[in-house]
Amino acid sequence: MNYWLLALTFLSVNLDFFFMLLFLLKKYRVQQVMLGYLLGTLILLTLSFAVGKVLASFLPEWLLGILGVLPIYMALHDDDDDDAGDKAHGGPVLTVLVTYLSVCAGCNLSIFLPVLAGETLPHFGETLIFIGVLTLLVVAVLKLIADIPVVTKVMDRYGEPLMKACYILIGLYVFWDSGLITHVLSWL
Repeated sequence: MNYWLLALTFLSVNLDFFFMLLFLLKKYRVQQVMLGYLLGTLILLTLSFAVGKVLASFLPEWLLGILGVLPIYMALHDDDDDDAGDKAHGGPVLTVLVTYLSVCAGCNLSIFLPVLAGETLPHFGETLIFIGVLTLLVVAVLKLIADIPVVTKVMDRYGEPLMKACYILIGLYVFWDSGLITHVLSWL
């Protein structure tokens, strides 16, 4: 398991949601935001892992490397559905959960699916723990820096291009790690 890849994937796929988290942290208690965000993250990771396992059961690993196209597509495709999230009703935890799922489900599934497709169940358990801890740390750090104006300014200016660059790197890594590049080169 590559913890650096997991951290990069988590941070890049959630970078745009960090802005939403800043707003949610101003509206709800930290524990409520943490719980809703953690539940959403674990749900999407589990779905990505399950779909990856189904695909891996009848496709060779090198062919699953084609899934690296998904993060690259997400980087090159402009989709401004990030404002869809503030429509949830219910308690604060449910609001954060539904907001996260509505804003991030598509990109989380498409980015994490290729990353988790080759994982074993024990490694996936470690991944859940690692990403769960990262999720809680991100909320805690965002709570600390939420009121610093320079943070908001930098994220507004460089957040989108940085996120897209990370998506492309993740896609290229999936191509390489799956053996797809080696397999294609062996045909030449």
